[in-house]
Amino acid sequence: MAERELVTITGANGYIAVHTIRLLLEAGYRVRGTLRDAARGALIRAALAPLVDVSALDFARADLASDDGWAAAMTGADYVIHMASPVPAEVPRREEELIAPAREGTLRVMGAAAAAGARRIVMTSSIAAVSSGHDKSRVFDESCWSDVTKDIGAYQKSKTLAERAAWEFIESLAAEARPEFAVINPGFVLGPPIGGHAGASLEVVRRLMAREVPGVPNMGFSLVDVRDVAAAHVIALTHPAAPGHRHICVSERMTFHEIAAHLAEHLGPDGYRIPTRRVPDAAVRLLALFSPTFRLIATRLGPATQYDTARARETLGWQPRPMRRSLIDTADSLRAQKIV
Repeated sequence: MAERELVTITGANGYIAVHTIRLLLEAGYRVRGTLRDAARGALIRAALAPLVDVSALDFARADLASDDGWAAAMTGADYVIHMASPVPAEVPRREEELIAPAREGTLRVMGAAAAAGARRIVMTSSIAAVSSGHDKSRVFDESCWSDVTKDIGAYQKSKTLAERAAWEFIESLAAEARPEFAVINPGFVLGPPIGGHAGASLEVVRRLMAREVPGVPNMGFSLVDVRDVAAAHVIALTHPAAPGHRHICVSERMTFHEIAAHLAEHLGPDGYRIPTRRVPDAAVRLLALFSPTFRLIATRLGPATQYDTARARETLGWQPRPMRRSLIDTADSLRAQKIV
C-alpha cells in the first residue's frame, strides 16, 4: 500500500489552520503542523480528536523569526500550506512588528519547502494584499495589488509585501527546482472555531454578543466562512488550474449593522441584547484618539470593497455558504465553547 501524501502546514494552531487540518485528515493526507510552541500540539489533537482520526497528524517546532526547524518541518512533504502570519487585534506601535516576521518568515518557509522538493506550495494571503490604498468604487480581481506607498496600515502592508516576496522567490528559481505555487486571498473570516482556536476577526461577533461595543460603526465587510477558506486551500493543493494564480475568496458583503441585526434576530429569543445602534463616523474618529481598537476601526469606515471571485468559484469550483448561516453557526459555537 502506497504511503499517504504529506502536507506540511505552517502556523498549525491558527483559526483557519485547524479547520484546514481537519479537512486534510478527512481527505486522507498525512499532516505535519508547525508550531512556535510544541506544547500546543496536544491541544490541537484534543480539539480535533472528536471530529476526525488524528493518527496521521504530527507537529514540528519552527518559528517564522528563526531558521531553526524549517528544514526538518519540510522533510518528505509533498505539499506545503503556508498560513503562519501575525494578525493584529489592534494597531501595532511599529509596523515592522508585523511586516518583518510576515515577509522574512514567508521566505524562510518558501526556501525550506523548495529545498525539500515539495511539489506545490499554497500560501494564505488576504484581500488586504489586493485592494488596500485604492478607491473602493471599483471592483477588484486577482490582477490588483495593494499600494504600499500609501498609509494603508501595518497588517495590509505586511500581507502585501509577504505575498509579493513569495511570488518573487518562486520566479527566481530555476524551472527544474521550482515548486508549483498558488495563493488564497480570503476576505474577513468568520465561522465557528474548533476547540477555542479563534481568530482575531471573531472579535466582531464576540464583542457584539458580550455588549462590549456601544453600537455599530459605518463599516462594511467582505465576508467568508472559515470552513470555506479551509476548503479553498485543500482544493488548491491538487487542482490543475490553481498554480500560478491568486484566488480571491469572498462569500458576500455585509455591513456591521447587518451583522448585528442577524445576530439580534437569532440570539434575541435567548436573552442576548445585541447592540444595533449606529455609531456616527465622527464619534469613531474621536474615540480613535484614545483607543487603539477604535484607531483600527477608523481606518475601515465606509462600504465594503467589491471583489470579483470568478476565479475561485468558476475555475476551482469553490462554492461558499451564505454568511447569515455562518453568523448563526459562529454565535452558537462561541456560546457552546463558552468563549462568550
